[in-house]
Amino acid sequence: MRTADTWPIAANMLSFGSTAADGTPNLEAPAAAWRSQLQQVADLGFTDVDPTDAWLSIGEMSDVRFDELLVVLKEVGLSVPSVSTTRRSVVDAARGEDYLRFGHTIIDRAPALGAEVVNFGFMQALAPAQERALWFWLAEGHRDDLEDTENRDLAVRRIRELADHAAQVGVQVSLEMYEDTYIGTPDLAVRFLQDVDRDNVGLNPDLGNLVRLHREIEDIPTMFAKVLPHTNFWHIKNYTRDVDLATGAYATHPTPLVQGVVNYRVMIRQALEHGFDGVFVCEHYGSDSLGVAALNRDYIRGVLRSAGR
Repeated sequence: MRTADTWPIAANMLSFGSTAADGTPNLEAPAAAWRSQLQQVADLGFTDVDPTDAWLSIGEMSDVRFDELLVVLKEVGLSVPSVSTTRRSVVDAARGEDYLRFGHTIIDRAPALGAEVVNFGFMQALAPAQERALWFWLAEGHRDDLEDTENRDLAVRRIRELADHAAQVGVQVSLEMYEDTYIGTPDLAVRFLQDVDRDNVGLNPDLGNLVRLHREIEDIPTMFAKVLPHTNFWHIKNYTRDVDLATGAYATHPTPLVQGVVNYRVMIRQALEHGFDGVFVCEHYGSDSLGVAALNRDYIRGVLRSAGR
């Protein structure tokens, strides 16, 4: 049984972007560049890291380069309990088949990394307006066509394909909730999960993706109540959220877990009551994202400890 001190709580590498300090894409950068970035994670006391493909695309690496990564991770003392894919929908109109293939490669490599779960979602590349925005979620992005039953069926089939492969190597699959996708609300996510119908597939209740939106959302505790029974992995982050009822204007901002509108002391304890024992991955946008992730890691351990873990 996992305890508060041994629970895998990973840093997400999103804050480093997709390039080394000199601008070289991480996929092409020397292993020393990876080591420099990963060492910063280890220096903050992390023992676990999620090498999202927004940082370094494990699904596209050669075998030689993958072996280099394994060496670097060992040198800096970081374990990899999970691997997340980011903006690589397996039903992307232009590159869905590529992203499906990369997903299979990640699953094949997960055991060598020590990863117990691979995270997939249906978010797609940022639109130009999102790239220009102060916060990308304030501009209109990709929307899955919920009326396109043929494409949704393809999404279900491709997740089943990945899940069946993952089951063969002893790995779980988690589906990341994200606005305006096939799993963009709790009800949609649970329904999609039921349609996939695989024991090794669960939900990543990354409801911060919804809380930060400048639009009306469902009651937050109600959203969590719907998805926590199905949770097997968790991208965890928090935001402030306010609305001016006179004008209808919304305001949100990234914040440490303890300060935002989501009461994670309650939500984590509820997840534990449902049997959750999966990996946490700390995410944050803006400011010192990695430093905030370290604060969040310590907060999570405190909550776990108070819950008797």
